[in-house]
Formats: sequence, structure tokens, C-alpha cells
Amino acid sequence: MCGICGYIKIGQEAGDQDPLIVGKMVKSLVHRGPDQQDVAVFDNVAFGFSRLAIIGLQNGMQPIYNEDRSLVLVCNGEVFNYIELREELIKKGHHFKTESDVEVIVHLYEEYGLEQLNKINGQFAFALYDSHKKMLFCARDQMGINPLYYTFVDNTFVFGSEIKAILEYPGVKKEVDKVSLDQIFTFPGIVSPRTIFEDIHSLENGHYITVNAHGELRKHEYWDLTYPQGRVEMNGISEEGYKDRLEELLDQSIKLRLRSEVPYGTYLSGGLDSSIITKKVSQFTNHRNQAFSIDFPDAQISEAPFQMLVADQSNTQLNKKTFLFSDISERLQQCIYHCETPIKETFNSATHYLSESVRDKGIRVILSGQGSDELFAGYVGYRFDKMREAQLVNYSLDPNEEYLRNKVWGDKNFVYERNFLDFIDTKKSLFSKDLFASFDDMNSLNHPVIDTNKLKGLHMMNKRSYIDFKIRMIDHLLSDFGDRMALANSIEVRYPFLDKDLVEFSTTIPADLKLNELNEKYILKETARRFLPETIIDREKFGFVAPGSPYLLQNNVEYIHDLLSYDLIKRQNFFDADKIEELKKVYSQEGYAVNVPFETDYLIIVITFGILLDTFF
Repeated sequence: MCGICGYIKIGQEAGDQDPLIVGKMVKSLVHRGPDQQDVAVFDNVAFGFSRLAIIGLQNGMQPIYNEDRSLVLVCNGEVFNYIELREELIKKGHHFKTESDVEVIVHLYEEYGLEQLNKINGQFAFALYDSHKKMLFCARDQMGINPLYYTFVDNTFVFGSEIKAILEYPGVKKEVDKVSLDQIFTFPGIVSPRTIFEDIHSLENGHYITVNAHGELRKHEYWDLTYPQGRVEMNGISEEGYKDRLEELLDQSIKLRLRSEVPYGTYLSGGLDSSIITKKVSQFTNHRNQAFSIDFPDAQISEAPFQMLVADQSNTQLNKKTFLFSDISERLQQCIYHCETPIKETFNSATHYLSESVRDKGIRVILSGQGSDELFAGYVGYRFDKMREAQLVNYSLDPNEEYLRNKVWGDKNFVYERNFLDFIDTKKSLFSKDLFASFDDMNSLNHPVIDTNKLKGLHMMNKRSYIDFKIRMIDHLLSDFGDRMALANSIEVRYPFLDKDLVEFSTTIPADLKLNELNEKYILKETARRFLPETIIDREKFGFVAPGSPYLLQNNVEYIHDLLSYDLIKRQNFFDADKIEELKKVYSQEGYAVNVPFETDYLIIVITFGILLDTFF
């Protein structure tokens, strides 16, 4: 991974101050790339780059140019199939100057133009300037693993791997996007293209944008998770055939993600997904591997026995760190600085702690099991859908609730986490009088979060998978929880389950092979029986939830009380100070806890929003 940033001025040349400006932008991204930084200023363009060296250690510094220097590239990420692409391009007459994997992007553009992106199997966000066409070309990978943010200010298009780089550009306004604030309460998090900063946008997964000499910005979707209409059938393939193909693609994906010139390891929680990755990595290497895990002092939530079992059977050294709940308050401010958004839970602090332990061990690349739950029906919602379908759950809906569901999801019977209607009144009671007065404008249900046309005619399981992929995974699990907490400690995380070929194959697997009766991730479990202990495969799914705002209040963390003080809440004027006082009294009662994920921890959103205001505004 790395950090990229820059801008293109419309109708004016770069000036003497531009190296200083883009230099400040780069400096804000040094945690993403501590090895080397550089800037390039030419024509009306400024590029900045902060490098975390993974491949092409000796000569892979960016920006990277083509042979006549008419193309200039800065890229955050990895092109895993670069060896195959490089060979193909050399046969076509292209000449390479570096050993870097991302140099193929320059030559793919020469060969295929804007149509190159689906030839890449990787995780990337890049900006490429074409001096002949006077055009900037920016793209984000198919799965949205790597972030890219942008804005227009004073006739200048500004971009960066993180929002903090954009905020270094003169004249960028720092205003809260109130619809995004409401999205945090309503959905797992903010949904691209929105961010908590008004007029600063997140490029959606599988999209690219171009900005021409006249400042015209065009956005295009080049890839999306696409399911077939109706029920997916076996089409003459046996269950064993699906398992064979799934394992073949998983093996291929892991081998590609082991391409590295620096040490690598795996995250190992002891659950199915991370155990699969750790075991498979051991099959493809001839040395003792490194795995990293979090443990807890409470034996009831410790997964250490499962972690040790997999490590022992995988020729893997387990690096286990004990996470104390007191670490939450100590790390929460750092987490918000890095993820640049309010959050609904405190588990980011544990992820931050985990990536720190990886860095301290001298490892730079980690393979993670993230992504399988969204593609193989791993969440409880898939089971609820099946029970409703079998009429094992009886419920009746208010017509207004049906209307809201239809508006948001295009399906009056689809429920995602909660009933919308009941929650509207709760949200209204939390917001200040000024926000309450304009609630219709900021209500995220009045602003599309998904293209409902893409959900029409899909099997219910595939509909939920698509929504999980777009709403939960990309902007939350891969962004504030994944990319940001790893790169805060200069660690690159790779996701074998999010390999483009494997993801596209997953859309062809019949629903009954994903959720068999009420057995989630059935096909993945059955495939894993070939190489994992039964204890891991058949264990009950475990979802750890870190203590939230009640824990912080009951333990009298001083800055938490300051952030929730009546006067400060009143002065900020985003939330109703009296309502917050009421919640504080309830949450402060000894033994009180919020039942996450079935209940929303309202005060942790208020707390982390307060940290965000202190940090950036």
C-alpha cells in the first residue's frame, strides 16, 4: 500500500507554491508510506506519493512514467497478476523501467485506454495524467479495498488516499455533511460517494473518473457485483464440482497474494475464514509462517484454543496479544483520526492494536479472511430471510414501513437490520432543534444509497448479499475497519476472498449451497473439511462485540465525559443536549450494556463524532 494525493488546476499552470502545497498533503499520509516520499509538479498538475515498499524494492518509487514521459502515474495498492500482464505487454512491444507491479497500469493504458481496468486482478486506487489529452484518469478497484477521495475547490480537482490530505489544500471547507451523519445511525456506516465532510466525495468501488482540460468530470462504473436473475440452478454441476472450483480459485487467489518481497503473515481469529487462509498459506510456503491474533482476559470470549489449534496444524507461529478493555479509551482518538468518520462500535481499537503488533514484528503484509460472510451467506440476516420465506416467522407491517422499505431497497418485504419507521422518531429525538427542523433534508432515507434497479428479480439471498457488499463491507469493513486501522501502522492487508475471479464465481453458486437449511456458508465449510479440523468447521459462529459507551462512562474516562458535557453538546448544536443527558444517566448505571449489534449504541456515535469535530473541525 501507499498514500497518493494531488490535484489538477483547470485553466492555469502550476506555480511556485505548488510543491509546498502537495508536500504538505503528502506529509499527512506518511503513516501509509513511511519509506519514501516524493512530489512531481508539471503543467497544471501536482502529484504526491508516500511509499510503503512491498514489490520492486530497489526501483519502484513513484511517480512512474511511460517511455516518452507523456503519462504519469501514482498508485496506492497492488496488481497481483502483474507478472502475467507484464509478459503480455512485453510481447506487444512495451518496455519496462522498474520491477514495480503497478508499472503495468501505465502500459495497459497505452494499450487499452480506459478499458484496461478489468484486466487487473488487485486492489488499487490510482491517478494517471495523460499530457497529450490533458486528462486526469482516477480509478478505484472492483471491490473498493483501496480508498480514493476527491473534491473541487477554486476550479481545482483535488484527490487523496485519505481525506486529511485533501484538507491540506488551501480553501477546502470543513463542513459536516448532515445526511452522512444520519447514515451512520441508519446503516452500518456512511455509504459512498458520501463522506462526513460536505462536498468531499468517496469514489465508489468499480468506478473511474476522468477530468479534462475544461474541468469536466465524468464518472463511469466499469464493474459491479452482478447476480443472475431468479434462483441460481446447479446447471449440471455436482456439489463436489462446486467445491473443486471454489478451492481451485481460492488457491489461485492466495498464491497471487503471496507475491511480495517483504515478510508476510495472516490474521487468525480462530474462526472459519481466517483459519482457511492460514492453513492454505502454510500449504504454499516452505517456511514457518507468522499469524497474529487478539485474545481477551475473559475466558468466555477468548478464542485462543481455536487459534492455537489452527496454528499448530499449519506450521505457523502464533503471535497472540491480549487486548484489555482499557485499551479502547486509550486508542479511540487515534482510531477516529485515521478512519475520518464517526463509528458505531469500538472494535476498531482492537484492530488498531492488532496491526500495531504486526508492525512491531517487522511484518508488512497480512492476509485476512474478510469478505466471505457477504458472499457465502454468513450473517444471521440470511437465516432470518429463509425463516420468513418458510413462514417460520410471522409478522405484519405498517403500510408506511412497507413504503419506506420499497423506497430504499425496492422491496417492501426486505428488512435490513431494523424497521425504518420506528427508528425515525428515535433519531429525531437525538438531533438538535435546528437539525430536527430540517430533518426531511438530512434524513438518509430520502437519499438513495443503492441502485434498486440492480436488485430487481434477484433471489432474496443474492439481494441481501449485494446490499451487504455495498452497504456494510466496502465503506465500513474494508475502509474504516480495514484499510485505515492497518495503514495507521503501515501494514498492507490483502483479502483472498475478494479476488475478482473468486467473487464472480461466487455469484454462480446456488443459494442452497451457501445456506443449507440454516447452516450458513455450507459450501465453504464443506470445502474446508478437506484440510481443516472439524472443530473449527463445526464450531458455532462467534462474533465478538467490544464494550461501548456504557463501559467508557461507567469507568469514568475523563475525556469521554468532557465530550458528552451538556454545554459542549449544546454549543456544537448537532444533538439535543437534554436527550444526551438522559442517555448518559441510563448508560452510566452499573451493569448497563447495549446489546450490539441488535441495539444501536447511540452515545458512541455522539462520542466519536465529538472526537472527529475536535480533530478536524
